[in-house]
Parts: sequence; C-alpha cells; structure tokens
Amino acid sequence: MQTIQHWIAGSYANPDPDSRLGEVTNPATGKVSSRVALASAAVVDQAVQAAAAAFPAWRDTSLARRVQILFAFRELLNARKGELAAIITAEHGKVLDDALGEVARGQEVVEFACGIPHLLKGGYTENASTKVDVHSVRQPVGPAVIISPFNFPAMVPMWFFPVAIAAGNTVVLKPSEKDPTAANWMAELWKEAGLPDGVFNVVHGDKESVDALLEHPEIKSVSFVGSTPIARYVYERGTASGKRVQALGGAKNHMLVLPDADLDLAADAAVNAGYGAAGERCMAISAVVAVESVADELVAKIAERTAKLRVGDGMRGTDMGPLVTAAHRDKVAGYIAAGEEAGAELVLDGRTVEPDAEGDGFFLAPTLFDRVTPEMSIYTDEIFGPVLSVVRVPGYDEGLTLINDNPYGNGTAIFTNDGGAARRFENEVQVGMVGINVPIPVPMAYYSFGGWKNSLFGDSHAHGSEGVHFFTRGKVVTTRWLDPSHGGINLGFPQNI
Repeated sequence: MQTIQHWIAGSYANPDPDSRLGEVTNPATGKVSSRVALASAAVVDQAVQAAAAAFPAWRDTSLARRVQILFAFRELLNARKGELAAIITAEHGKVLDDALGEVARGQEVVEFACGIPHLLKGGYTENASTKVDVHSVRQPVGPAVIISPFNFPAMVPMWFFPVAIAAGNTVVLKPSEKDPTAANWMAELWKEAGLPDGVFNVVHGDKESVDALLEHPEIKSVSFVGSTPIARYVYERGTASGKRVQALGGAKNHMLVLPDADLDLAADAAVNAGYGAAGERCMAISAVVAVESVADELVAKIAERTAKLRVGDGMRGTDMGPLVTAAHRDKVAGYIAAGEEAGAELVLDGRTVEPDAEGDGFFLAPTLFDRVTPEMSIYTDEIFGPVLSVVRVPGYDEGLTLINDNPYGNGTAIFTNDGGAARRFENEVQVGMVGINVPIPVPMAYYSFGGWKNSLFGDSHAHGSEGVHFFTRGKVVTTRWLDPSHGGINLGFPQNI
C-alpha cells in the first residue's frame, strides 16, 4: 500500500522506518486507500530549515520572475484541475462537481496574487521636510506555516500560499491527515511551474507536528482554519512563540427568511447551502431562521426538494457524498438523535439512507428539523454535517437578535425583497460575511474572507488586501541626500520646517 510522504526542498522525503503512520480512507467505500507518514518534530525541523534556507533568495527574486511562476502555476492548474478534483473526491468524499468548484475558488486567489506588483506598491512623499523624502515599502515576513482542514484540501491552502509566495515568503503547508494527497499534488505542480526548491514544502501529521510548527523559531507567521477550540489553541500558542497568527475558527451560520422573500428561491438556497459537501463547510447554512407567518410553507418546500437528493459515491453523479470518516458520521448521527430527544420536529431523518455506492461508506442522508429552539444542541453546536435546523421567530427583530446573540460570527444571509430590511440587516448584523439573497457569501479573492467573534482569532482575514498585509511588514524610510553646500553643527532637536 502506498505511503504518502512529506515534500521537502523540492522532492519527497525518504521513508523513515520509525515514522508513525495514519490511514487515508475513501469515505464512499469505507476502504483504506493509502497510508500517510506523520511527521515528528525532527521532520518538521527539516521542512522548516528548507523553507528558511530558501527564503533569502526568494525574497530577493524580482517581482517579474515571481509573477511568471505564479502565471505558470495558474496555467498548469487550469489545464489539470480535473486531476485535483478527482483526488479530492476520492479522499474527502464531496461530489466531483463540488470538488471542481473548490479548485476554481482556490484558483481565484492564485489569479489575485498574480497582481502582486501592484499590491506591494508603497508610497512616496517628496520634501516631507526640507530636502527630506519619505517612502514606504512592504517586505515579506519570512517562512510561513499554513495549517489547513480536511473539508477543503485545495481551496483553503490556496487562500494563503499564493499570496504568501507572491509576496516573497516561503511556505510549510500542514494539510489534514485525512485527505493529504491534494497538498502533494500541488507541490509537484509548483515545481513544474518553476518554483525554486524549498519555497513550498509539505509536512503531514497530527498534533505533534502542529505543536512543532507553532514553536519553531524560524517560523514567522501561522495561518490556520479549523474548529474554534483548535483555532484558539493555535492563536494562543503561536502568539506566545512570537509569531503573527490568523486563526479562522468555527461557525453557526444563519439564514433569515422574511415574509416577503421569494420562498422558492429561499428553499433552493437552504438546500444548496445546508447539504452541499454533506454540510462539511464552515460557510454552510445550518440554521434557517424563518418568520412564523411563512415557516410552514418554507419548511414544506425545503422538505420537498431535500427528499429528491441522491446520496452516494461522488464519482457517480450524485447530489451529495459521504462524510469524511466513520467517526464523524457517527457523531453527526448522535446529534440527530439528540435533536429528536430534545423535542425538535424531525421532518426528514438522514439515518435511513440507501446510497448509490459500493462497500461500506460513511453516509447520512440530508436531515431536516423544524421547531428547533436555541437551547438544543443541534442549534448551539457546529455539527458539520447534513443537518438543517429551522428556528421560528415572530419577525425581523427577533431573528436579528438570535443571530447577534450567537457566539459565532462567520457568515449569515437574509432573504427578502425589501431593500430597506436588507440594508438594515447589513448594518446591524454582527457577522463578518453577509449575503443578501445569497446563501453562502464567500467573497471573491480581491476581498478578504473571515468572520467575527469566536469565528476568528487575530485581526487579519484571508486573501485580499488583508492577506497581503498579513504576509508582509511595513517599513518607512526617511532619506536626506546631502548637497555640497551642507555643513555646520546644530545640537538642537530636529524641527519639521
């Protein structure tokens, strides 16, 4: 059986006979497809040292050359995106069309980073003081760590590494050990695009490797996406080690549906945003907040659409694939049982499923709850599965309060045809990303991605202008070139005259 190795300094690391190994499973069949080497602190050090050694030369590589390599990577990725999508489907389980969409959204950040010469332009002031000029520059921080989750093995790393590399940094990527092959595939693509060895490295592992990365003195920045408890841990441990950290955490995303909304549009959106990728999205809608006067009709429309979804192997043209592991499938099934026991109305029970797949995959069908209340665990917890909860409210004010009282603030949406209500919601809701008749408001790459409250630790969002600032440091230079007439001594404090 193949063992997936680390990618260090432009090639695969030699197998370590003492290395711990993890299993990589095809979640549609339940079969182990490969093993993955789990990095020790010593292996992490090798990868970091490779990144540190490559940094000075890459930092001083011209912007023109960096952009040429980025464009080459973009062209290769565009030509071979089907390969990467198939890898994602085989290891994560999401359907092939969804995997292709993931690659496309990651590609947007690559294209954004191709504009790095403009994004890194500084400012210049002539004669700020007499014959004194001032200018600013932005310079790379140094070796950067990216710790990415299982649910987007290509897109989430691409939120960070194109901008980091374009800005002159080197990278060590630690992908999820559940679906590690996509990271190695992208490393090979970078080499083919002409990226110098050591600029992009991949180490596979678990908590041991994460801790080693967070504490390594050569690492200057850490970018993380995952659950809120781990995001908090990464932020606290990374900053304690003197690193700048952006740690994106969990979510409980709400979709407020007002009485004047197009209910067919809202029902389509709830199904798409609630059950896509089997609900394993940090931007998934998991709570539909329905104004009571339209709740019955809305729930009926959602149920009608959900019941028609085909569940099965993502390679077979189904609508929804499996969950990533058996343990996670069982955890989500436990939430369904807890919701039923708490008194929520179970409209559709996903525990009864006949998937279009071979073997013993990790499947649940889409589940729909109605009359969910805020104290139930299916509302309070980020389930990360195909479970959609409908919470009924009397009107707009109560819906807004419910959303703002939630400890998460990643994404939210409102469905309405009332421009005044939409504008008020945009202004009043305490969430970082807002959709108006858009259920998953993931911004384009030239804007920045990130939430509020317990959905973000640190003050920098991913990609966009905030991403460029995260991977660079500002420097201001004050210059005076003396002309031949200069002379004399003055012990007074300098004056801006």
